[in-house]
Amino acid sequence: MEPTVPKLVLAGPVGAGKTTAIRSITDSEPVSTEMPLSEGMTTDKTTTTVALDFANALLADGTPLLVYGLPGQERFAFMRPILLQDAFGVIVLLNACDDDVALQCEYWLREIGAIDAGLPIIIGITHTDRVPSFSIEPIRAAIRATGNIVPAFTFDARDKRQTFHLLRALLVDMQ
Repeated sequence: MEPTVPKLVLAGPVGAGKTTAIRSITDSEPVSTEMPLSEGMTTDKTTTTVALDFANALLADGTPLLVYGLPGQERFAFMRPILLQDAFGVIVLLNACDDDVALQCEYWLREIGAIDAGLPIIIGITHTDRVPSFSIEPIRAAIRATGNIVPAFTFDARDKRQTFHLLRALLVDMQ
C-alpha cells in the first residue's frame, strides 16, 4: 500500500489570499476554478474560487504535500466537508482590510470546528500593509470567543518564505 500524501487546506473568506498563497508555495500553476465575481461584490478582485484550488507542493525535506483552497463564498459551503476530509490541518486566511475581520475569524473557526472539531488550525492575516491601524488583538479576542487556542500571524501570501513559515508554525503547533 502506498503512503498517503499529507493534505493541507486553506480556508477563509473571498479575497483573503488563499489562491495567492497556494501559488506562492507550489512549483506549478494550481488547478483553479476561478470565475468572474458576481455583481454586487465589493472588492478589488475580479474573480473568485467556486469549487476549489489544488496544487502539489514539496516541503524542504522533499515530502510531497497536497494543497487545497476552499471557496470563500457561502453558496459553495457544501465543498468544505468534502475538502476538509483527511486534511492534517487548516490555515485560515483573513483579509485585514475587511471591516469585520474579527467576526470572519470567529465564523471560520466555528465553521471548521463544526465539520472537524479536532483539526489543527492556524490563522494567517493578509493585507496588513494596507491597514496602518491594524491590530491583531481583535483577532485574538475572536479566537478566545470560540474557546480555541489558535496561533495567529500576519504574513504576505505572495511571499513563498512567509507562506511556508505559516505552514511550519502549523506543523509545530500540532506537536
